[in-house]
Amino acid sequence: MVTTHHLQTTHFSLPKKQFVTYALYALVPLALLHYLLFSPLAEPKPAALVREAAAAVVPSQPGHAPANAHEQLPPPPPPPDQGGEVILGETQAGEVSAAASPPCDYTEGEWVPDARPPLYNGTSCGTIKDGQNCMAHGRPDTGYLHWRWRPRGCDLPAFSPEAFLRWLRNRHLAFVGDSLARNQGESLLCLLASRSRPDLVYRDGEENKFRRWVFRDHNATVSIFWSPLLVKVAEKAELAGVRHNNVFLDAFDERWMSQLGALDAVVLSVGHWFLIPGVYHDGGEVVGCHDCADLNRTETAFFGVFKEIVHRTLAEVTRRHGNDKKVVAFTTFSPAHFEGDWDKAGACPKKEPYRDGEKELGYTEMEMRKTVVEAVAAAASSAGAGPLRFAALDVTKLANLRPDGHPGPYMRNDPFAGGMDARVQNDCVHWCMPGPIDTFNQILLQTISG
Repeated sequence: MVTTHHLQTTHFSLPKKQFVTYALYALVPLALLHYLLFSPLAEPKPAALVREAAAAVVPSQPGHAPANAHEQLPPPPPPPDQGGEVILGETQAGEVSAAASPPCDYTEGEWVPDARPPLYNGTSCGTIKDGQNCMAHGRPDTGYLHWRWRPRGCDLPAFSPEAFLRWLRNRHLAFVGDSLARNQGESLLCLLASRSRPDLVYRDGEENKFRRWVFRDHNATVSIFWSPLLVKVAEKAELAGVRHNNVFLDAFDERWMSQLGALDAVVLSVGHWFLIPGVYHDGGEVVGCHDCADLNRTETAFFGVFKEIVHRTLAEVTRRHGNDKKVVAFTTFSPAHFEGDWDKAGACPKKEPYRDGEKELGYTEMEMRKTVVEAVAAAASSAGAGPLRFAALDVTKLANLRPDGHPGPYMRNDPFAGGMDARVQNDCVHWCMPGPIDTFNQILLQTISG
């Protein structure tokens, strides 16, 4: 027997065929809702693939003392523990981002006001070189502390000490080069010390030229190696009547090169010492000299020597460690800002950054920067997809816009105690700490963890 079903409404009923049709239409959205709620649209990507994608993103970096030919190599650091996590990216809050960010070119941009205080100051960090401790030495203005670099077309996250320490866990990072390499290394130590205390475990050489710290909570090591030209050099000693550096183009500075195998990352930074008078040796012969009229020799442009040494150094790193998992970053040339006599007030008097386009790079700065950028690109191309990774910390343009960030007369405590007319030495080359050089390490974090 067939039972007739009536769908009762106000005053009418539907025939059976129409009822079935409407019922089917009603079931379609219900089925779709069930699918959306209980059937995921796509499986999440494995973490390993995310890490591979992130790893493919690589963002586009004077003083002197007598050489000591008998200095011994510092003892090698203890072997790092196995493991160590890879940081893929950082948000402003320091949280790890699971997705790879698009590549960012930090080269071009502008300095914009930033009200946030620095992570450290002249009294909270004990590793600031005395000559860069502008706050403790009485610099009266503090505006230079409140600027941040804003790249054109992308974002540069705030420095996260926690993120850097996580990356550095079970690793050894070294800064190799001249006093600006030391300036950058000490900046990083202060930034990290705002979260974890470093212990000095090794020191050697005048002016703390060779030092090593350990962040014991993270089994993390940071070293500084003095090597102002990266190759072997007999440094000038003017008190002994030697005003030229003797530079050996065919001999690497083994004080740092021989220990590169124990390092997970190295930051190279040289440039200003190439402007100092030098005699160049290659194959046992003198092949040129710079600023050497007193030696009755033909002048050799230091640009060519700088280029030769940078290319030779990166090629040697590849030859020795091409199969090692290692990051080699090269900080490009950091310009000086002398506007007057080095021993008079007002040598570097600016109190604010230059605006974008207000101060163009000089020829020397452009050539030194170009040499490093091109040499690093060539080394990266040669290394291919291997474990050895090269990157340029391209800071020349952003540093060029910060004439306000140098110690000036405040490289010494209370420089005008004898009056504002006193003749005092000015430093318009190195950077106050805290100051613009902290941005170098902001970019370094994005480079090594990318």
